[in-house]
Amino acid sequence: MSCGSRRHFARSPAVWGLLLGVVALLGAVLASHPALVETWPDLVRQAGPVLAGLGVPLTVFSLAGLMRLVIRLHRMAASGDLLRDVLEDDREARLLCTENGEIVVANETARSLWPDLEPIRDLRRRLYDPRRLPGPEDGDSRLDRLAGAAAAGFTEHVTVPLRPMAEGFPVGAGDVAAREWPFALEEPEWWDITVRRVAAPGARGRRGEGGSHRLWVGRDVTAQRAIDEVLARERESLADLLFYLPVGLYSVDANGSLRFVNQRMARWLDRDPAALRGTPLVEVVDGSLPPPEDGDWRGEMRFLTADGHRFSALVSQAAYDEAGELFTQAVVMREAVDATAVGREQADGAPGSWRWDRMFRWLFDGAPVGIALTDPEGRLTDCNRALVSLLRQRRDDLLDQSLIALVSEGDRPAVADAMARLLSGVEVGGMHFDITLDAGGGAAAGRGTGGARGRPPQGPSGPVTAALFLGPMGGKEGADVEGVIAHVIDTSEQRSLERQFAQAQKMQAMGQLAGGVAHDFNNLLTAMIGYSDLLLQRHGTGDPSFADIMQIRQNANRAANLVRQLLAFSRRQPLRPRPLDVGAALSELSHLLRRLLGEAIQLRLVHGRDVDRVRVDPGQFDQVIINLAVNARDAMPDGGALTISTRLATLDAPIDRGAETMPPGPYVVIEVRDTGKGISEENLSRIFEPFFTTKGGGAVGAGTGLGLSTVYGILRQTGGFIDVASTPGEGTTFSISLPSEPIAEVVEARAETGAPPAPQDESAESSPAPAVEDLTGAGTILLVEDEVPVRLFAARALRNKGYSVIEAGTGEAALDVLEDQPSLVLLITDMVMPGIDGATLARRVRESRPDLPVIITSGYSEDAARGDILEQPAIHFLPKPFSLKLLAETVKDILAGRTSGRTPDPDAGA
Repeated sequence: MSCGSRRHFARSPAVWGLLLGVVALLGAVLASHPALVETWPDLVRQAGPVLAGLGVPLTVFSLAGLMRLVIRLHRMAASGDLLRDVLEDDREARLLCTENGEIVVANETARSLWPDLEPIRDLRRRLYDPRRLPGPEDGDSRLDRLAGAAAAGFTEHVTVPLRPMAEGFPVGAGDVAAREWPFALEEPEWWDITVRRVAAPGARGRRGEGGSHRLWVGRDVTAQRAIDEVLARERESLADLLFYLPVGLYSVDANGSLRFVNQRMARWLDRDPAALRGTPLVEVVDGSLPPPEDGDWRGEMRFLTADGHRFSALVSQAAYDEAGELFTQAVVMREAVDATAVGREQADGAPGSWRWDRMFRWLFDGAPVGIALTDPEGRLTDCNRALVSLLRQRRDDLLDQSLIALVSEGDRPAVADAMARLLSGVEVGGMHFDITLDAGGGAAAGRGTGGARGRPPQGPSGPVTAALFLGPMGGKEGADVEGVIAHVIDTSEQRSLERQFAQAQKMQAMGQLAGGVAHDFNNLLTAMIGYSDLLLQRHGTGDPSFADIMQIRQNANRAANLVRQLLAFSRRQPLRPRPLDVGAALSELSHLLRRLLGEAIQLRLVHGRDVDRVRVDPGQFDQVIINLAVNARDAMPDGGALTISTRLATLDAPIDRGAETMPPGPYVVIEVRDTGKGISEENLSRIFEPFFTTKGGGAVGAGTGLGLSTVYGILRQTGGFIDVASTPGEGTTFSISLPSEPIAEVVEARAETGAPPAPQDESAESSPAPAVEDLTGAGTILLVEDEVPVRLFAARALRNKGYSVIEAGTGEAALDVLEDQPSLVLLITDMVMPGIDGATLARRVRESRPDLPVIITSGYSEDAARGDILEQPAIHFLPKPFSLKLLAETVKDILAGRTSGRTPDPDAGA
């Protein structure tokens, strides 16, 4: 039994159970001893049966457990023997030793490769003469690197040449230094040697325990190197053949630069082959270049020599894809053009001549718009490359199709009528239509059009829309119409931009409206909350009116939350972003989500691997997830499943997400998928509009229509994106994409600034100042507010706390007061006022009284109202709506010098 087996045997509960059972049986036997019976008769009569009852079953069960343990250890021993046999028959040399070089195990190949089981020493003895080896690193240097890696516990891999051993040499006999090694005079053997650190038995999974071993692996690669050398020689022979061929050859990369030019082509160009590598092809071609499309091309080209002479040649070009890039190879036959020109009956440039046909084909195929020619029956007789690319079909499949079959069902009647008028000669001018292409119509459905068959071609944002221009071929001066020429211009991107622009204008207008409404509501809510606080000071908890006043105040606070959602949609809600671990945030939020969803809905969290952090406001992030979860819950009244998954995605190119363009880069994607009733297609485009709801406005508990609009506003203000996909009856999936902030960048940024690590679960903001119990004070305060209810409430609240308050309804009136009242201790002003606004008033006050503290209030958020004035010292911001307590606390803190420049939380005084 091995040491590990003995330890496992000693730790087995069956062994200890057996010992306890034997002890119990011995106790039962001793309990029947006459001396004990006589001394403790009652105790012995009770203890004897109990010990026997415990000892017998415990002994029996322990023996059964020991039998199972012995069987398992026997099987483990058999498995170990099998593994040793497999290792012994392995053709790769494998040697396992301790850090100190003590051999643990070595197979037969290892003992042959390393006779004394000292890998570095044995390899150095057999090392082939390194001075004959080409390369920057000789064999000794490679072995030194291997030895250093073994000592340090790193993984290293080298390939070394070794002199082959003579047959019959005794392996591992005697001291290496005291005898000669018999080597055969042959080519060297090449071996791949690898060393790596492995955990010692018993230390795996436990830090700080045990040691580590070194695993040496050797593999004979002599045959593989011989094969590689033969292939290299064959490639060199083939390269020489191509270089000296009697025809010109060249290859062009995806950037249009020459990769290879053979000797004959370089001689025609009167240049050196090596100097031509990397030269743009356009510099040696007179005229346009052949099309860089995938496939074969054949045509005439004119080349430009180094001394300015030109020559024509017939070029056969083949394009191929290599690692996602398009490369071309071309064969140039200079004599083929000269032979073709012999016997021409027409002058170059005349219609019908060889040169004229070539020029027409260049113009036709090189046109940037799709062109199709039809016969008198309206079937395609020819089309250019642009149309083939636009329809995503092969040219051979397009020919002989009806032009009408290439447009969508809704556009076919108008196009058919126009074709009939043009072919009959009734219409002699051009005609224009806006159409949607349909690659799956007509004969295309049965002719094998590849991936496009049966559905319209798809552009980046949906089906391909195009402008179609139709005109007759012939029909002038009494001639018959020979067909129709059609020009097709892709307008998909233009239409997509128009839709995006219209949607962006719509959302911007709604955002401005929501922000304005929120500002006005905050003024009204400030008065409602303030006067409720004043009433509560006169009506205590025992007063019959107390409950009614509290209802008014609580509903005002609920209205304030709705206003914050409007500000979030209009992107005017203040955010405090910081790096956030998405997985940890979702796990922490899952407890609240399960309570919100109820028992009928199952919540699943699927965390992706290596998901980076994102920079968001944690509170707003939770609000987004909660809003989506509540929306999913309402879509599953009979129960279902809600799955929230995370993953890391990298966007290589910009992509359209509704009315927004999502830039390339790494993103953390959060998918919220439910199994509810889904959203109809006509409602998908409106779900992010404020106050739009499908839950029934008159129903009890119906939504306000601000949940998804709030999600949209928060994400866009954060720099994220949201997309939705839904199938009625199956469910809806919301995909949130937030720019990732890799952990390495966060740590590096903090290291550069010297900032401490950000907390994971706590707010990054400093803890708020302790609540002030005594809110009374003294001094004269100038209160400037154009809203009369807000001004009256604030003035009463401050006077109740002991302050003297001077009221002003405009900025102009406030300036007059400032001239007459030199003893002011504080200025409180609204931001938005007719005439002189709050920022201008504060700026003038700073000029005349730089030490006078100023509080600026606004129904907008601090971010929306922020400007250079709020960055100055002694300027503070108080958002509306605020309560009596929050106003008094803010004034008390500022006058006492306890403020730290932070914005008071409106909820703190709620």
